[in-house]
Amino acid sequence: MDSIPDGPQEGMPLVEVGSLADDAVILDVRDVGDWRAGHAPGAVNIPLAQLISRLTELPVPPTGPLAVSCGGGTKQTRAVAYLRAHGIDAVVLKGGMRSWKAAGRPVESADGDERG
Repeated sequence: MDSIPDGPQEGMPLVEVGSLADDAVILDVRDVGDWRAGHAPGAVNIPLAQLISRLTELPVPPTGPLAVSCGGGTKQTRAVAYLRAHGIDAVVLKGGMRSWKAAGRPVESADGDERG
């Protein structure tokens, strides 16, 4: 797979928001504006459109797979399919940032403000 697949990718492995630590290593594939508005603390933003050219910048979790998030749509499934095809142990953060926020997990904005 030399390109990121189009459309939602079924059957990608999932990780539940509740099973991750507040400071979990997360790859956020949303556009920069969405990421700046609110993201998980410590999340690394590599927009889906830049993923192929920025693979060397992927965060490396100390243990386990790399959780991948978007707003809660299909970008994360597409990113995980691409990463897994390239030998990277990646999983979809079930529900993305919508689920993260709904669970009351910490969120910070690009200006450094942290929200609970």
